[in-house]
Amino acid sequence: MTTDDKPAVWEMVVVHRLFRRELKLAPELIRRVTPGDTARAAVLAAHVKEILAGLHHHHEAEDKLLWPLLLERVTFETELVNTMEAQHERVADHIEALSGLIPAWERSAAAEDGERVAATIERLHDDLLVHLDQEEERILPLVSEHVTKQEWDRLGEYGRSHLSKERLLIQLGALLEDATDWERQAFLGLLPLPARVMWALVGERRYRKEIARVRVA
Repeated sequence: MTTDDKPAVWEMVVVHRLFRRELKLAPELIRRVTPGDTARAAVLAAHVKEILAGLHHHHEAEDKLLWPLLLERVTFETELVNTMEAQHERVADHIEALSGLIPAWERSAAAEDGERVAATIERLHDDLLVHLDQEEERILPLVSEHVTKQEWDRLGEYGRSHLSKERLLIQLGALLEDATDWERQAFLGLLPLPARVMWALVGERRYRKEIARVRVA
């Protein structure tokens, strides 16, 4: 395959960077919430729930579209793929736990409820880092060799199909925050012209305003 025919695995590294960053920052932000400040808790709860939903759909796409391909084509790495699936299950358990903990904290803004959320996110983050590191080091090279560009692109399409249209510019900003100049231009180049114009006119400014509200001291 030529370079243009190969899957753009760098896209997944950029997506992973978003999850690494936000799940690292979230626990300290949650612990700094003044007890009883439900307005602040609501801001952070909405932010974390959006990140967790994105992570869920990201893993769901791999479960449905990637692991079956690799199990079929890379039989010598069956144990590795099974490990990836098991790691997804551990991440899913943390997300499930948070689905109950976050609403309780959002309603109360109690310090003890916030600590439960923060500690669970820390456990999620630790398990996720192991998974993402291994995926980038061992799975992505296999993808480059054994998965077509069209098959790979379906993962991105699956993820985008679950995005809220009202939040697209915010989610694009989250992806681009830690992107290199090359990655930024490559991602923007994937967008239709009207979307690039919207990003330039209002998207970047809107993202900076929102993320400043999330990360305020």
